[in-house]
Amino acid sequence: MAESSYKITRWPKKERPRERLLQHGPQPLTEAELLGILLGKGTRKKTAIDLARELLDQYESLEKLFSRSPSELMKVKGIGSAKAATLSAAFELVRRIQSQRNIPKGSFKRSSEVANHYLPLMRDLRKEVFKILLLNRANRLIKEVTISEGTLEASLVHPRDVFHEALLELAAGVILIHNHPSGNPSPSEEDLQITKQLVEAGRLLGIKVYDHIILAGESYRSLADDGLL
Repeated sequence: MAESSYKITRWPKKERPRERLLQHGPQPLTEAELLGILLGKGTRKKTAIDLARELLDQYESLEKLFSRSPSELMKVKGIGSAKAATLSAAFELVRRIQSQRNIPKGSFKRSSEVANHYLPLMRDLRKEVFKILLLNRANRLIKEVTISEGTLEASLVHPRDVFHEALLELAAGVILIHNHPSGNPSPSEEDLQITKQLVEAGRLLGIKVYDHIILAGESYRSLADDGLL
């Protein structure tokens, strides 16, 4: 493909990624060309395709690029706030599509159903996020609530905050869920301490803690399945 011009609009029409996509669909295009379409424009000395290739080179693969925050994307020269926001929005839409495909019909009955739904949404997070899923008596999801973001500590996940939402929504039970950015799903001592504290508080309030699921990369651990509740 000719690249002597810094403007893709000067390329022959049959070589322009956008026109090729419209005529033949997205499948024949390279990853750099697809990213270039999202970026829209290049710089004075680089096409959008050049910028896309630099992004892929910088982060080694599309998968690693996918997990980068807007501020990290903007470290690549030529990627400003608008381009970074566009890419981040596109990546988040992909995560949500993947997650929606894994929504169980009816209710959450197994830890694998919860993990399959939340792994696409949480596997790329760079900090720990602690959520609770509020369930009715049929184990149907009433509401998802984020309790804390950052390093998981008992002082940041207080039973008052967890069960306040559960009481307001008349939840019969809850599932605890958080991620390990390290990629290791094994529960820490802090994880076990928080779980024990919340299970005991739930017992006093008549709200069952069904599980605490830890997500990491493509894997997960269920404390209920492991007999640790």
